[in-house]
Amino acid sequence: MVVDDRRFRRRELLVAGALGMAALAGCGRAGEGVQEVSARGAGAYRGRPVDLTYWTGFTGDDGPTMQALVDRFNREEPRIDVAMNVILWNDFYQKVPAAVYSGNGPDVGVMQVDQVPINAAHEIILPVDDVARRLGIDDREFPRDVIQASTYRGRRYGIPLDLHPLGLYYNKAVLDEAGLPPDRPPADRSEYMEALGQLKGKGVQGSWVSPFLFTGVLQFQSLLFQFGGNLFSTDGSRATWAEDPGVEALQFMVDLVRKGYSPANVAQDADNIAFLNGQNAFMWNGPWAINQYAAQPDFAWAAAPLPKIGTRRAAWTNSHQFVVMRPGGQDPDRLEASVRFIDWMSRNSAAWAQSGMIPARASERATPTFRKLKAQAAFAREVDAARFPPPVPGAPDVRVVTLDVAVQDAVLGRKPPRAALQESARSANALLAVNREKFGEV
Repeated sequence: MVVDDRRFRRRELLVAGALGMAALAGCGRAGEGVQEVSARGAGAYRGRPVDLTYWTGFTGDDGPTMQALVDRFNREEPRIDVAMNVILWNDFYQKVPAAVYSGNGPDVGVMQVDQVPINAAHEIILPVDDVARRLGIDDREFPRDVIQASTYRGRRYGIPLDLHPLGLYYNKAVLDEAGLPPDRPPADRSEYMEALGQLKGKGVQGSWVSPFLFTGVLQFQSLLFQFGGNLFSTDGSRATWAEDPGVEALQFMVDLVRKGYSPANVAQDADNIAFLNGQNAFMWNGPWAINQYAAQPDFAWAAAPLPKIGTRRAAWTNSHQFVVMRPGGQDPDRLEASVRFIDWMSRNSAAWAQSGMIPARASERATPTFRKLKAQAAFAREVDAARFPPPVPGAPDVRVVTLDVAVQDAVLGRKPPRAALQESARSANALLAVNREKFGEV
């Protein structure tokens, strides 16, 4: 089976923007009087004809899906013409601030929700509380946590488009050959370990543990949440991953390696390649992999929610959210057209699910268009279990250089889980203190 390496890049780019925001370190903190976007309400646009610029990082298989939606909107709204500009995510988070500060920024953009707080703090994007109220963006249609994830200092800065949680993929052929039911994935720790034991008896290491962000650090975060822990304190002042829930989570991963259910020293993407090649059975991965797996000929696979390893159901999750950029000039028609575009995209987001993402809007998840997508529908069962880090500016940057290193050290056997987490938390706390000095309290 031949795997296109270009498909792997999609996973790195989903969160690579965290590193790009370091360039903003000297740009100052948010002011209290920043302009807020207002809206006349949902429905047809009634302003003068306008051309809108729309920037995204959808450079993978999701790009054509988004472009088709933009083209459809342009046909249905003849007084608004939206031009989409696609930039690699890790470049996107550097180019957007520079463009906005120079007065040449886009009207609308999409950001991963963990990047919303720092862009809000630097006044790159505008609060959209009024927009959200008028468009009915509330917890009757959207998960409360995905709304809260884009709320910074009590103000909302994002309109959710989708969710992309970590889920469980399983190789049906490998399970069947090991005498396990190919259509009933494990739902809890007992079933998961029983399946791994049976696979091991057939010579298969069934759950490869990656020491890298994809997929090991995402797996750790999911397990941390399942054991009742959090990444940071609510106010973002300290890292909390070194407490008992984090130690339990990382110990579980290390034990998978120690007991032979995973090879040691798994290389970047080796877990994914092994899953595709039938060398392991279970892959903790996100919905961005759906189209990759679906494109492999004669590959029998399916998706399910993560097994409940800890005391509660939980899954690391991110979200693409629409944001309105701070304009170079005040133009009510452009702002109103931007709001109309965002509303239309949200109300047609079932079509966006073709990219692998899960619509944030409940009514779109209930449509026949979405429900026929079996893998996406499996991920949608995790909506109530979706967990996000607190909306703290700079938190992703801190995690990358502290927690990610600790997970790698423990999984590779360099340090015991507790020691690795404690050392990384101390380093993180120092960085968080610098951020609080820079941005103020959340």
